[in-house]
Amino acid sequence: MPELTDRKLYLGPKLRVLRRELGLNQTQMAEELGVSPSYLNHLERNQRPLTAQMLLRLANTYDIDIRDFTATPAEGGPGQLAEILSDALVRDIGIARDEILEVAENYPGVSEAVARFYRALTDLRQLPGDMAATGRGGAGSGTTLVAPLDWLRETVARAGNHFAEIDAGAEAIAAQLPEDPALLQTALRTRLKDRHGMTVQVVRAEILAGTLRHYDMHRRRLMLSEGLPEPGRLFAAAYQLCTQELAEAIAAQVARATPPDEDSRRLATIALTNHAAAALIMPYDRFRRSTEQSRHDLPLLMRRFGVSAEQLAHRLTSLGRTGARGIPFFMAKIDRAGILSKRFDGEAWPFARYGGLCPRWDACDAREGDTVSSQLIETPDGRRFVTFALALPRVPGARGRQVIAIGCEAKHAPRIVHADGLDPDKGQATAVGPTCPLCDRRDCADRALPPVTRALDMHSYERTAAPFPFRRV
Repeated sequence: MPELTDRKLYLGPKLRVLRRELGLNQTQMAEELGVSPSYLNHLERNQRPLTAQMLLRLANTYDIDIRDFTATPAEGGPGQLAEILSDALVRDIGIARDEILEVAENYPGVSEAVARFYRALTDLRQLPGDMAATGRGGAGSGTTLVAPLDWLRETVARAGNHFAEIDAGAEAIAAQLPEDPALLQTALRTRLKDRHGMTVQVVRAEILAGTLRHYDMHRRRLMLSEGLPEPGRLFAAAYQLCTQELAEAIAAQVARATPPDEDSRRLATIALTNHAAAALIMPYDRFRRSTEQSRHDLPLLMRRFGVSAEQLAHRLTSLGRTGARGIPFFMAKIDRAGILSKRFDGEAWPFARYGGLCPRWDACDAREGDTVSSQLIETPDGRRFVTFALALPRVPGARGRQVIAIGCEAKHAPRIVHADGLDPDKGQATAVGPTCPLCDRRDCADRALPPVTRALDMHSYERTAAPFPFRRV
């Protein structure tokens, strides 16, 4: 268990929550774990770290997953809480960092509640503009406070982007089909026709008028634009098959997620069907073995499974099967202006969840083709990450270029071929921040905005190399 012994683990609040969920008092749990009640009390109060031996006892006694138990919470952690408390509404209170750390580490439930309230506040702030844009408002207008996309992102994050039942169903179908992508596409079309009476037809782009795929329900015909590349055609056929053969598993997962409205339900159904299609083309066990054997060679994996960079990146973030987990990647899709159109935070997203990206992250500089841009970055708290970016093919009719980027903690670098030129421990890392308004680096010449938590310190008699000089305290 090398990863668990690299650092001292103070998980008292999680241990306390587990005990309460089990309906045990400290004496009962201590007896079941073979320790004294006073020792357990010290663990719950973070006065002693959890040892690897104690983690194994917990796992064996209560059948918990150690990685899940020791993982950083998806929301409400110190970084996110600091972002929220830097909002103009409460910034003048000047909450000290050690107070933020104490709340986040010792009271994770409170931190998560604050994060949810802040999301609601953000939605409320946007509500007047949204109602003006849509012409809606007033009581009973049907306007929801949580946007469907935000709800879906939170739902996927809670699940770790892994849906075991759907993965298993897709893997069972894939076992009956050929592995070669060209043969697989033919087999999918044949299966659609023979079992479901559906045909697949490639048509001229002008027929679909800007649509890449369209299913004609009356003729039971899936029409694909000639402008759709081969990975897109393969994915479209897999998607259509999953709507037929995995409909029950997808509907059950959507129901468990309890979508708040019809738009959210439809969005979740589409997202989970996309997940199923990816799992069909890249079956869990075979795909995970390929990633490990190739050391996550992204262009090779794209060719082997006949997928695009975006499809591959999505799949890499979903390898969360118990006992067969992949590297916990985060993922981002970024346009040339540095705006995120997609994001999956994974276990360790190094940037702010609110606001833009750090301009020192070089992901947007990825070149077209199969060239992977690699970078070693370091956050203000000393954590190191390796990131990898690929430029996406230009979308017909769009002027801009987009990039797909994945990344993970630097400790996983030896398992990734694209990190071979980087030294994750001693190499020169690019210092990045969460986002300019929340970054305290004073010497950053790439800064676009001053930090909201500091007072400016500008004088007419000098100009510093870094824009927006500010006071340290």
